[in-house]
Parts: sequence; structure tokens; C-alpha cells
Amino acid sequence: MTAGAGDRVALVTGAGSATGIGFACAQVLAREGAAVAVCSTTDRIQERVAELTATGAQAAGFVGDLTDRPKTRTLIDQVLRRFGRVDILVNNAGMVTVGEPDQDDPAFAELDDDAWDRAIAMNLTTAYNVTRAVFPDMLERGWGRVVMVSSVTGPVVTAPATAGYSAAKAGMDGLMRALSLEGGPRGVLVNSVAPGWIASGSQLPEEATAGIHTPLGRSGTPLEIAEVVGFLASDRASYLTGQSLVVDGGNTIQEIKGS
Repeated sequence: MTAGAGDRVALVTGAGSATGIGFACAQVLAREGAAVAVCSTTDRIQERVAELTATGAQAAGFVGDLTDRPKTRTLIDQVLRRFGRVDILVNNAGMVTVGEPDQDDPAFAELDDDAWDRAIAMNLTTAYNVTRAVFPDMLERGWGRVVMVSSVTGPVVTAPATAGYSAAKAGMDGLMRALSLEGGPRGVLVNSVAPGWIASGSQLPEEATAGIHTPLGRSGTPLEIAEVVGFLASDRASYLTGQSLVVDGGNTIQEIKGS
């Protein structure tokens, strides 16, 4: 346990779905001994808390819109009142928000300003808002781990009609690198995990088909992403900062796909 997340407090955003990466991250961090604060946009987060506490984990759930800066600060204040500090931050929130319609962005030439702003807010501003609220205290205490759950889409590859999402995820990695330079000398390590095709509950049929054409012949699982996050959050990754770890079953190294 000493090499993992024991005696630490972790905050995982975007953890409301039982089949998502965020909840899998919370499970791994709890398994390694961390107390876990999880948050989402709806009260379903309390169902995830019940699942965590049933395994003996110390956990609490919080509801808030992380695109809203004042509401984010309020949520962080609630976490701090409950746990006292945040040692490990996993920025997983983004992409799909429960209660909002699932929207496909048009091609960039037809993209309206609201759709652009929404993509940036959900996938980049959320990470900024939460990290800005907890990073100074990590620096002051001389220890911290920040893990961005980015994507291969944007930082490594892209697809049609994903301009906003791609820009936001690439921005997450840029933010990660800047913070790693500021945090490293003071014991705060900042990295990203870039998932490829992942068989979460929100995976679309065409994405599942694409996963079949990876070198491993399948999509990854949320737990496989979470295990990498757990490593980055631990003392085992004590000399690793400013890096993006691609976890995509080798998909992005292929020149020829679909054969």
C-alpha cells in the first residue's frame, strides 16, 4: 500500500456512470488505499459512493457543474471540509453530461460559436477550474498528483467534425505540460492518460467496430485506463511528469487500419 495511494485523498471528476472511466479510476484508487471524493452533474453519484463504501472504501460524493467556476469552487470547498485536502486529482469530466442532449458537432465551416464554447467548456475549462482550485495547496504541501484523462483525439489523431473536442483535449495536454514544469520542483507531478477506443457505457456502435480493428482486436476497458491512472497517482511514478501515456491497444501506430 505504501507504493500506491494509501493515506491519500483523491478527487475524481466525471465519475457518475457505473460503466465509465471516472468510476473505474475511483475504484482503483480506493483499492490502493486512498479516500475518494467523486463528483458528477447529478445525484446518481451517490449510487457510486454506495458501491465504493460497500467495499470498505472511505468515499463521499459531490454534485456540481464544473464548467461554472463559482460552483466549482463551492464543490472544492465541500470536498475540503469533508477530507481536509486533495492529494490526487483525476480530471476525467467532459464529453457527455447527463441531462443534456448528445450533440454531434458539424464540420468546422458550419460550426457555431455555442457548440465550440460548449466543447471547450466541458473538456478543457472543467479541468482548469478544478485544477486551479486545488493546485496551489498541493504546491504548498509539497506533494501532489494531477492526472488528466485526455484522449488520442486531438493530441495524437483526429476525426471529422471534432474540432472543438480535439482542440480541448489537445489543450488539456498543453495545460498538463505547463503545470508539470511549475509543479515538479515542488513535488507535484502532472501527467495525462490518452485513451483510444474504450468500451464504456457511452461507446457508440461505430466506435465498438473501430475497436475491433486495433492490433489487440478489441476496445479497451475503463479498468485498463484506470490502472494506468492509478500508477500515475502513486509513488511508483515518482520520476514521471509532463508525459501523455497513450492507452489505445496500439491503434495509433497503424498506417493501415480495417484489414
